[in-house]
Amino acid sequence: MKITRIAVHQVDLPLVEGRYSWSGGKFVEVFDSTLVRIDTDAGITGWGEVCPLGPFYLPAYGKGARTGIQELGPHLLGQDPRDLARINEVMDKALLGHNYVKSPLDMACWDLLGKAAGLPVVTLLGGRSGEAVDLYRAISQEAPEKMAARVAQYRGEGYHKFQLKVGGAANVDIERIRACRAVLEPSDILVCDANTGWLMHDAARVVRAVKDLDVYIEQPCKSYEESLTIRRRTDHPFVLDENVDSIEMLIKAHAEGAMDVINLKISKVGGLSKAKQIRDLCLTLGYAMTLEDSWGGDVTTAAIAALAHSTPPEFRFSATDFNSYVTVSTAAGAPRRENGRMKASDRPGLGIEPRPEVIGKPLFEIS
Repeated sequence: MKITRIAVHQVDLPLVEGRYSWSGGKFVEVFDSTLVRIDTDAGITGWGEVCPLGPFYLPAYGKGARTGIQELGPHLLGQDPRDLARINEVMDKALLGHNYVKSPLDMACWDLLGKAAGLPVVTLLGGRSGEAVDLYRAISQEAPEKMAARVAQYRGEGYHKFQLKVGGAANVDIERIRACRAVLEPSDILVCDANTGWLMHDAARVVRAVKDLDVYIEQPCKSYEESLTIRRRTDHPFVLDENVDSIEMLIKAHAEGAMDVINLKISKVGGLSKAKQIRDLCLTLGYAMTLEDSWGGDVTTAAIAALAHSTPPEFRFSATDFNSYVTVSTAAGAPRRENGRMKASDRPGLGIEPRPEVIGKPLFEIS
């Protein structure tokens, strides 16, 4: 089997809530998603997706993904998409860095591998573990009382894990955390995610002020070293996200006792192949994981579900159903949330079929 054509589509994904806000006044109202179709001489097609959280979250942006695919695509023509190690070797040699550009191409190859083998990607990633995957709900940054109302609303819809967007003024963030924890049951999980937004003195104030609450602290400061300083000043369970973007960083953070949980985003590390490597190392080292991506629609959600559902439940801190956050469905067959949980597809590949009337004609093709 050989890759004969790569087609790239662009789709806007408006948010159900209208706006998603986080630290530093950053927000997105419409997400710029890139869908990739890989065709083969065997008549089998694979799909992947990458959708950065705007151009100011990680070093990634929508137009950059498409420009990078134009650079990488010709190097993949003629390659066997089932040979995932070779696919990633070719991409890494042809383009240094730019993990997010490689992610939808790698994802599409996993979809192709599953279809060629007649197996769902969840099986190829290790096998289905447990009946379903528990999801978290991200709570966009607003006034404390509005965020608490959102938490109560989504708890009523079946969620029991929440990721609170903080990283603003310390005094207001303390109010946000207290207001949201107050509407939850003791068994519910509340993660205070600053998305690198605090300086060390603000982070120190916040963790001290909520010392009596059962909460997790996620990625308080911009650099790894700053976050490690806060880690050593609190006994709250600690999550690292933005700083853990490779196996090398995971090993460094493990050696220095920098976290209890990591947030593993598929596109941040370069696709499902590298996400699986990091996931499997976390299983060995004993770290639970939030399994997700930066953002996305139905295709990304299908990939997240496959990665999360093939992870043992005790290591599966949570996962995300991004297709429930947006107003546009780009593919049939994607996992759908039921009472705060979702299941990976049991159909071959990712189990999705993009909707032509939604994704439109390709912006460009490489053949």
